[in-house]
Amino acid sequence: MNRKTNPVEKIYMGIIFLFMYAPIVTLIVLSFNKSKSRAKWGGFTFQWYLNLVQDSEVLNAMANTLIIALIATIVSTVIGTAASVALTGMKRRTRSLIMGVTNIPMINADIVTGISLMLLFKVLHFDAGFITVLIAHITFDIPYVMLSVLPRMKTISPSVYEAALDLGAEPFFAFRRTILPDLAPAIISGSLMAFTMSIDDFIITYFTKGSGFDTLSTKIYSEVKRGIRPEIYALSAIIFVAVLILLLLSDRMKLQSGKLASRARAGGNEKIKKIGGIVALAGVSLAIILMALAFGGVFSKKSTQVFVYNAGEYIDPEVIELFQKETGIEVVYDEFESNEIMYAKIASDGAAYDVLCPSDYMIAKMISNDMLMKLDWPELPNAQNYIGRQYYESAQAFDPSNEYAVPYCWGTVGILYNREMVHESVNSWDILWNPKYKGEILMQDSIRDAFMVALARRGYSINSVDPDEINTATADLIEQAPLVQAYVIDQVRDKMIGNEAALGVIYSGEAIYTRRENENLEYVIPDEGSNVWIDGWVISRDARNIENALAWIDFLCRPEIALMNFEYITYSTPNLAAQEMIEDEEIRNSKVAFPDDETLSRCDTYVSLGEEGDRLYNEAWKKVKSAD
Repeated sequence: MNRKTNPVEKIYMGIIFLFMYAPIVTLIVLSFNKSKSRAKWGGFTFQWYLNLVQDSEVLNAMANTLIIALIATIVSTVIGTAASVALTGMKRRTRSLIMGVTNIPMINADIVTGISLMLLFKVLHFDAGFITVLIAHITFDIPYVMLSVLPRMKTISPSVYEAALDLGAEPFFAFRRTILPDLAPAIISGSLMAFTMSIDDFIITYFTKGSGFDTLSTKIYSEVKRGIRPEIYALSAIIFVAVLILLLLSDRMKLQSGKLASRARAGGNEKIKKIGGIVALAGVSLAIILMALAFGGVFSKKSTQVFVYNAGEYIDPEVIELFQKETGIEVVYDEFESNEIMYAKIASDGAAYDVLCPSDYMIAKMISNDMLMKLDWPELPNAQNYIGRQYYESAQAFDPSNEYAVPYCWGTVGILYNREMVHESVNSWDILWNPKYKGEILMQDSIRDAFMVALARRGYSINSVDPDEINTATADLIEQAPLVQAYVIDQVRDKMIGNEAALGVIYSGEAIYTRRENENLEYVIPDEGSNVWIDGWVISRDARNIENALAWIDFLCRPEIALMNFEYITYSTPNLAAQEMIEDEEIRNSKVAFPDDETLSRCDTYVSLGEEGDRLYNEAWKKVKSAD
């Protein structure tokens, strides 16, 4: 007798499903929104899906994801099934011990498994990339296959199999004709679960992948950290639908397992064989298609390459194509979200990338820790001829002899505010502590930039390592925390464009872009002063393609290339010839893009804080974020 569902239970379940699926539905709706802003509906469009099809990086990540998931599923299904069959013949204690070891990847937190595998691969001197990710996926897929197959295996009587052996059948033939038909639904269910787990994994892939290699999960992560593009909404919608279908199929296979098994026992082996043949044919066909898509991107390496590590959305993609076409050098290009993440990556594997683009204070830190290579200046004629001498002089604050870095972009940090939402003068950092704007303030999710605001507001040096001053700045940031809507990085830009906040700490280059998109936005450098920063190209000490790295740096210093990058990313260029080539007179004379001497006199450059200074800031930052 079915129990009638209580209305309260229905409402409760409805609320649960609303919280679970409302964000996903929103994401899918936004994937059809013609406007790039999440704050307004610009009409229905398939444009982002069309753009996605034309994005070679996303397509390559998709091919990587699918072929790894397919191979990992096949291998883990074979191993998991064989292990499940073998375990049923073992003693209980031995079986429990082996199952305990096998289930470790499933019981452990993914981050523990990922870091453990990463360290193992380093000890074994495996180059991180396709093979390491594949091995990692097989490792954590096997327990899920066994979780599906082993319980079913325990319910199958061995008497028919033993009778077949008594009648003279070979062991494998007897297994295939007596055990496998009963086991087939569980095997298919386990393989679908393995495929789903593999295609959806992020953490383990993140720790075991190498430079220049991405799956969909790691690609989406890197995109989201920089600010979500509409194409990522489209990609996420496709992935959600695909994973949902696989999960439903897996669940259906489990529900039908007993029914199919009983049919097989009743003489339905021919049907099982047909189903198995169709599945096998579909699997082989899919494998061939995926290998055709991925071959050359996943398995092969070109002899001429340069591995580039740059901040997110910090170059015109067309520049990369032009460089490859002109030089014949393949660019393996990855992006980092912060200087600290970049530093950790290079510290753990200095040979992962050849050429990097850190900020000033991080360059100083890397120089002091012997992580960079001195530049071969005769190989950099464009860097010598077109980069303004004043920028090299400024760079001496972190590269005293100008031996390691070529300035790439520069700018300031200030306040971006919406004139429709802020009706008072914005000339001091104090406004970011005004209770009137509670929930309308965006801060940079960066240790140095956040503390710069608090230190400059008090009149302290933005490079202070005085414990008392750091404690005061920490207390101020904790006091401010209830007023802050969010600590973000590139998302400041999108939120301000969409009128989602009134005030935000932002870099000057982003301020130029946001003004184009929302005319109500204004950028100011507060009277107390701020940071003037320089990002520069450097070469890793353990770089494997030094000549190609030098060619890359010098190519970017050509005036027409520097102009392309300036127009695309809107960050100020130190290339004097490129500055003269800017056609838009308003931009060429903009004090946001190119501040005057009076403004710059109130700004200071970040310097390396040293180990003790880093410790002070890191401890203080933990306190601030815990109060956030």
